Amino acid sequence: MSTTRPYSPGDRGPEPSGASGASAPVPSSGVTEASGAASAPAAASASGEGGGRQARRLTFEDASGVVPLARDFTREALYAWGWLPSATADQRAAAEDVLLVVSELVTNACLHAEGPDELLITCEKKVIRLEVSDRGAGQPAPRTPHRAGRPGGHGMFIVQRLCLDWGVVRTPGVAGKRVWAELGAPA
Repeated sequence: MSTTRPYSPGDRGPEPSGASGASAPVPSSGVTEASGAASAPAAASASGEGGGRQARRLTFEDASGVVPLARDFTREALYAWGWLPSATADQRAAAEDVLLVVSELVTNACLHAEGPDELLITCEKKVIRLEVSDRGAGQPAPRTPHRAGRPGGHGMFIVQRLCLDWGVVRTPGVAGKRVWAELGAPA
């Protein structure tokens, strides 16, 4: 089952659940522009293409069509990091899971938090971490009881089922939150 923590994995020592940790956030200075990653008014940046931890950032300032924009941006990152094109059905399914989770997180920010501010995607040791920041005060959670036959309310249930772990990070004194999710590559 997923957890909601007041901090990111790795920020306070080893995870008792065995969840993968993450490095500190990607600095905004010294980050190179991702070629063709997003069109105006959204801004995109990338870092770490040489190896190790790789990251890409997309800002949604005054952007429209943010869900397809986020999916396209994520798909480009998956190509750049070798998750696409997929050689096997399992690899294809893993990449599609990443795209679905991005869609769900960005959609939730649109529906419940006045829209997303930023999407940060990082890849390290076969784990993709997605972070969507917004200005919303709400707390995302899978709807319980989950009713598969009813429309709506499936977003966080899908995130919970597909991800290794997920949670919410809030910064004291700052409005909004970051909803993060981690997915693993197939073996």
